[in-house]
Amino acid sequence: MPRRRRRCSASSTPSRTATTCRTCSATSTSRPTCRPSSTPRTDIAGQALRVLGIDPGLTRCGVGVVDVLPDRRVSLVYVGVIRTPPDAELPARLLAVSEGIAAAIAEHRPDAVAVERVFAQHNLRTVMGTAQASGIAVAKAAEAGLQVALHTPSEVKAAITGYGSADKAQVGAMVARVLGLAEIPKPADAADALALAICHGWRGGATAPDAGAAGGLTPAQRAWRDAEKSAGKRRL
Repeated sequence: MPRRRRRCSASSTPSRTATTCRTCSATSTSRPTCRPSSTPRTDIAGQALRVLGIDPGLTRCGVGVVDVLPDRRVSLVYVGVIRTPPDAELPARLLAVSEGIAAAIAEHRPDAVAVERVFAQHNLRTVMGTAQASGIAVAKAAEAGLQVALHTPSEVKAAITGYGSADKAQVGAMVARVLGLAEIPKPADAADALALAICHGWRGGATAPDAGAAGGLTPAQRAWRDAEKSAGKRRL
């Protein structure tokens, strides 16, 4: 008999507190692996840019929300991971990711959304799932009328660590340091989502299409901007 695929629950439980670190899941909820910043939301209301960072994926989709002040101080609002079982039906998995992202937007009301830009990989199955989740993230942000920016991994690494080739451990350690966390957020998808949010907050949306002058960009961001411009000219 052919193997029956599991149905994937589309429900997830976002945090209801202003500073929370927990893992939300379409199938299960695990205990927190880090501690939030002690800076309350009321201290920075009206001054901070609230950014939702999304590290797209089907099995694990990282979601992180931070408040970024003009002086670059950052406080944790929420971090979690939307999970779907690999053997569930694809439509149900996509729905779970969509509903999880929509819940995060509705709960935390970000000013902007930062999504990791998807690149081709050797594992076609993995990149397809990542691209599908990325498309959902962009669509849900657009549906909510939010600014959306796509950041490359090298841009995020350069912004967070000052080194565009930093490894995940270095990025995670710097995320924990910036947010004043006792532990690195886990799994790595959660830390990556926070890194995306911090990167976008610090850059002030400079990597959004056609935005910002070159002066505030890192070398990685300038290289990517120049590559996009060259590609656009070739298409004309």
